[in-house]
Amino acid sequence: MSAPRIDHIGIIVDELEPAIAAMARMLPGAPLRRRSIPDAGLEVAEFEAANLIVELLCYTDRGDGFGRAVMGTTAGVNHLSLGVPDLDAALAALQAGGVEPMTGFPRRGAHGRVAFLPREPHTGLLFELCQPDDGQPTGEAST
Repeated sequence: MSAPRIDHIGIIVDELEPAIAAMARMLPGAPLRRRSIPDAGLEVAEFEAANLIVELLCYTDRGDGFGRAVMGTTAGVNHLSLGVPDLDAALAALQAGGVEPMTGFPRRGAHGRVAFLPREPHTGLLFELCQPDDGQPTGEAST
């Protein structure tokens, strides 16, 4: 069995532009990709470091969007995304151990097919499983 791969860390921000400027100062030269995910009520800015992606997430809705319902409203580190080669197999293994994905998952995310799991009570983090789109290796700078 290979070591797990962290694809990205999701950070909720109140305002995207100041957060992008702050992250650009801390990760100089890191490529920036912006995405809009209207059905989740999110604008996303991704900084591609050599070893993982730092994802800044800013809500665009008025509080009733799918993204806010899944991830919550607290600014700061929100979720850890684990890259998996086969999302269905990873979910089946977790379900065999009693862990179910949140309602509405799996579904399309910013990086491929994703499934969020209920908030982990000991760390306070959400965990997301991500099966990247074809040609986009998980956890590498090309995603």
